[in-house]
Amino acid sequence: MLGTGILKGLYITAKNLVGSYYSSERLTTIQYPEQRAQLPENYRNFPFLVYDGEDAIDGLRCTACKMCEKECPPQCIYIIPERDEKGKLQKKPKVFDIDISVCMGCGICAEVCPFESIKMDHHFEVAQRNRFAGLLLHREQLAKSNKYYHSIRPKEATAVDESLAEEKRKAEEKAKAAAAAKEAAAKAAAAKAADAAKAKTDDLEEKKN
Repeated sequence: MLGTGILKGLYITAKNLVGSYYSSERLTTIQYPEQRAQLPENYRNFPFLVYDGEDAIDGLRCTACKMCEKECPPQCIYIIPERDEKGKLQKKPKVFDIDISVCMGCGICAEVCPFESIKMDHHFEVAQRNRFAGLLLHREQLAKSNKYYHSIRPKEATAVDESLAEEKRKAEEKAKAAAAAKEAAAKAAAAKAADAAKAKTDDLEEKKN
C-alpha cells in the first residue's frame, strides 16, 4: 500500500516521543545538578595524587621522581622534592602543582608513574572566578585518599593494591634473604677467624715445645 513506510516512520517517531516522558531507556535528560549521571570507570578528567593512611601529605605515594613532569606533553606539572636539614633529597614532594587550565587530560602522567601515585579523576566541576591562581592546584588540593580512588575506579584500584602488595611481599622476601645471607657470611667469617686464631695458637705452642 502506498504510504505504508511513512506511516511506520510516524508511528516510531510518536512512540519515541511518548516514551521520552516515562521510559527509563528514553529519558536522556537529567535534572542537573540535583541529579547526576553515573560516570563510567574509565572516564578521566584531571589528575590527582593518591595517599595511603590518614595523613594526606605523609601518606602520599609520590616520591618526587619527576617522571610525570618530564613526560607531560603540555608541561603543566611542576615538582620540587623535599630536602632534609642537611640538604639531602627526600623521597616526597615539597611542591607538587598542576595547572589544570593547561592540562589536556591525556592521562600520560598516570601511565608513566612507577609508583601508582597519580591517577585520573572523575571530578569535572572546576570552574573558578580566577582562571589563573584558581586553576593552579597544589599538593594539598591534589591529595585524595586510596578510599576515594576505590570509589571512582574500583576495579583498577583493586588491581593496583594487589600489585603493590605483591611488590611489597617480594621486597620483604628479598630483604630477608639478604639479611640471612649477610648473617651467614658473618658467621662464616667469624668461624674462619676463630680457626685462624686457633691455628696460630697451636703453632706457637708447637714452637715452644
